[in-house]
Amino acid sequence: MIQQTQSVCSECRGEGEVIPAKDRCKACNAKKIIKSETMLEVHVDKGMRDGQKITFSGEGDQEPGIPPGDVVIVLDEQEHSVFTRKGHHLIIRQELELVEALCGCTKVIDTLDKRHLVYHLLPGEVIKQSDLKVILGEGMPQYKNPFEKGNLIIQFVVHFPVPNFASSKKLQELEKLLPAKEEPLIPDGVETKVLQDISPDQGRHHGHYGGDDDEEDGDGPQAVRCQAQ
Repeated sequence: MIQQTQSVCSECRGEGEVIPAKDRCKACNAKKIIKSETMLEVHVDKGMRDGQKITFSGEGDQEPGIPPGDVVIVLDEQEHSVFTRKGHHLIIRQELELVEALCGCTKVIDTLDKRHLVYHLLPGEVIKQSDLKVILGEGMPQYKNPFEKGNLIIQFVVHFPVPNFASSKKLQELEKLLPAKEEPLIPDGVETKVLQDISPDQGRHHGHYGGDDDEEDGDGPQAVRCQAQ
C-alpha cells in the first residue's frame, strides 16, 4: 500500500526558499520577521467623540510579501466630575442656596480650557429646582471646525434651609414678603393626620414612595435634552 502525506518542509518552513547559514540575518535567523517597538504620538483633535477612531496606516504588523497592517486607536471618553457632554453641548449642575435663587447672586464657572466665566442671577428673577439657563457658544468645539461651539447649559439645584432655621417671628416676617398662600376650605368631619419623614430604609423598601427607581434621577443632567444646532 502506498500512502501519500503532506508536511511543511523543515528547511524552508513552507516558504519555498532556503537561505544559506552564512547569509542569514542574525536578528531574525532567516525568519524575516523581528519584534520591534515604535512610539506613536496620538493627537486628539478638538471636538472628537467617544468611540471615534484614529488610524495610523502601515504601522501595524508586517510579514514578507504582505502589506503592513494599520494601528487603530479607539477613543474612550471618560466622565468629567463637573461637566456632562451631550453632543456639542456641555451641561453643568449649579447648586444654589434658596436665598441665591430668590434674591440673585453672582457665580463663576471654571471652563475646561482654563478660562473663567462670570454670570449673574438678577434679584427677584427666582430660579426654581431644575431650571435651565444657557450660555451660548461655550460648549464643546465641533470636530474639524473648532471655532464653532455648542452651548453651555446650566441646570440649577436649589437647596432649601434646614428645619427650624428661623424663629416664628422671622418666619412671619418672611411670609409677608412672599406671595400670599392659599388657605384651604376645610369641611366638617375631617380627620387630622400627622406627616412623618421617611427613613432611608423605608425609601429603599418602598420605592413607590418617590416613584420608580428608574425615574429617581430624572432631574439629573441625563434628563436634559439639547436641540442640535
